[in-house]
Amino acid sequence: MRAPDTARNARPAGAAGAVAPATPAPGAGGGLDTALAAEHAAVYAYGVLAARAEGALRSTMAAAFTAHRARRDRLRAMIIERGGTPAEPDASYRLPAVPSTPDQVVELAVSVERGVTAAYLEAVASGDPAVRRMAALAMQECVVRAYGLRPEIETFPGMPAPASPSPAPTPAPSPPS
Repeated sequence: MRAPDTARNARPAGAAGAVAPATPAPGAGGGLDTALAAEHAAVYAYGVLAARAEGALRSTMAAAFTAHRARRDRLRAMIIERGGTPAEPDASYRLPAVPSTPDQVVELAVSVERGVTAAYLEAVASGDPAVRRMAALAMQECVVRAYGLRPEIETFPGMPAPASPSPAPTPAPSPPS
């Protein structure tokens, strides 16, 4: 994958440290291109994650790989049906780190799911009801997969985290009387 300072920025919104999909090429629009770029990156990432995991975690990573590959293929078909040209995946993508422990595999997988969730936001706003439905279901699947790996939910999955509130001021001690 190319470095983040190139014309094809690869980091999905709201997914710091996640595998970075390439910026989508012109296709059918309506958010499908952005979602496809994220799915290409997710397929790559889960291939690496499945290879780095063992036992039940490997099965979970393989199932996510299969799910993202199916979603990617459906997005490609939708873009073609709408007269667009789907972008091809990059030859490789930069991972923030190559996971070597089960915890690192889970961390990267959760980050990937959050990034893909964010990538579908534009498609959820599409004027096409079929695109909206597909995108909403894809986001739901990503959130469920992430929750299954780490049972916590972002404030609003797919949206940037709110700014941290300023610490409350503490009253100055009153002078002795």
